Amino acid sequence: MAKLKLEPEGRASFMCPGCGQSHTVRIGGDGAWTWNGDVDAFTLQPSVLFQSGHFDPYRRQEKPCWCTYNAEHPDDPAPFKCVRCHSFVTNGRIQFLGDSTHQLKELTVEIPDWDSDVN
Repeated sequence: MAKLKLEPEGRASFMCPGCGQSHTVRIGGDGAWTWNGDVDAFTLQPSVLFQSGHFDPYRRQEKPCWCTYNAEHPDDPAPFKCVRCHSFVTNGRIQFLGDSTHQLKELTVEIPDWDSDVN
């Protein structure tokens, strides 16, 4: 099974073991990452930066983040988290940089196979 899922419109997705969700990058067209063409031992350049919640620079400041929402709804929290995930992807391995906010920061691990159940 492949680690990289090719998506429509020149995009590709992989499962991030640090965030527990998929990350998608553009591999074709303007502003594309460089990709080595391999769906198993894939390399992407430059680094991949994923930010959500209060780490998202495009979020309007007056809008609550996932931390705030989940604290206000402890009995029914959203499945989302505020996260910053910054990595280099080389030969099917992901090297998390020190500015990542999850437990795998500063570690290098194998990227898991793409699960067809992942959205």
